[in-house]
Amino acid sequence: MPQKPLPFTKSQIEKIIKKYPTPFHIYDEKAIRENARDFKNAFSWNKGFKEFFAVKAAPNPYLVKILHKESYGADCSSLAELIMVQKTGILGEEIMFSSNDTPVEDFLLAKKLKAIINLDDISHIAYLEKYAGLPSLICFRYNPGKLKRGNHIIGHPEEAKYGFTREQLFEGYKICKETGVKRFGIHTMVGSNELDPYYFVETAEILFQLIVEISRKLKIKFEFVNIGGGVGIPYRPEQKRIDLKVMSRGIREKYEKIIIANGLAPLKLFAECGRYITGPYGYLVSRVLHIKDTYKRFAGLDSCMANLMRPALYGAYHHITVIGKEHKPHKFVYDVTGSLCENNDKFAIDRKLPELEQGDIIVIHDAGAHGFAMGFNYNGKLRSAELLLRENGEVVQIRRAETVKDYFTTLDFKGLTNFKV
Repeated sequence: MPQKPLPFTKSQIEKIIKKYPTPFHIYDEKAIRENARDFKNAFSWNKGFKEFFAVKAAPNPYLVKILHKESYGADCSSLAELIMVQKTGILGEEIMFSSNDTPVEDFLLAKKLKAIINLDDISHIAYLEKYAGLPSLICFRYNPGKLKRGNHIIGHPEEAKYGFTREQLFEGYKICKETGVKRFGIHTMVGSNELDPYYFVETAEILFQLIVEISRKLKIKFEFVNIGGGVGIPYRPEQKRIDLKVMSRGIREKYEKIIIANGLAPLKLFAECGRYITGPYGYLVSRVLHIKDTYKRFAGLDSCMANLMRPALYGAYHHITVIGKEHKPHKFVYDVTGSLCENNDKFAIDRKLPELEQGDIIVIHDAGAHGFAMGFNYNGKLRSAELLLRENGEVVQIRRAETVKDYFTTLDFKGLTNFKV
């Protein structure tokens, strides 16, 4: 059975569990740093290249701070994410604020922090101008419609709620230019968890050609192009990582043929990957609570989809390692489940594993993005702790587990005294 490597041994994880009870998420700092450097270096040919880590993927200030140390910015989509990165020490144009259906409070803080504001809709130009004033630098999110295929996670672009149409882009940049905006950027994001490097080459080509057309017609100068995120990771052991060299080389060729050839260089290249940076280096550690044998064999864990929603939401595959049984025959078939009152609360269906027993330590791989971040409190479930495995081998808690007191904090039980029914 193909296996995925772990950054800790059975004895190490048992020691960690003694201090921090399961379930918990744990992140490998060394691997995250190395991966972040590799991604940045792949695009070093573009002097203005910057990766804005998508905070929504792993919204923890410790992880954001680690990546900022590696020269990463932050891609934010809400007021809370803006506050988080502000508290982490990230300010100004190291923040890309990309949101949709945006409240005025979010725009006001983004403008106060001097973040790059990336508008999702043409009507937001007037909205932003009315309530916050237009900034000197503006960016629009482009939805290419049928020009570009989507995928099963993000859907077809023409059916997506995001972005400007082509015609709206020309109108929007014209409006902003006439109101005094001097600096411009453009962005798109149409795929998610994509492993084909040429998908991103095609995306860059579409944006580069659009920049040429808009620049000529409206006589404006673009400072940057943000090709978005969506770079995938190999969730299955047999899958291969995306070839960054092929992706980068292809984008560079398009840059030279379109941007440089039309006299529009220098143009900064931005990206906003989250999953690719931290996803493979986060793990959900859990224990087997019960083994149930009815019409199927079920392994019930002390975690549930409140700790990792992707399998239930997308039918996504996450590899599972049973610590200490890696080399035993994987000939027993289980549905690996949580305890929610929902039948889709399953981490795996019909998964071949070694024979499981109560107390076995289960590690669910590739939970470092859209894992803890998508947690919730349905059924009164409490969100687990987040731990960081430091480069020196030390383990530190970077978010404590929720308690029942946390769960009830927003309820006013005192008000029940005078509540008549």
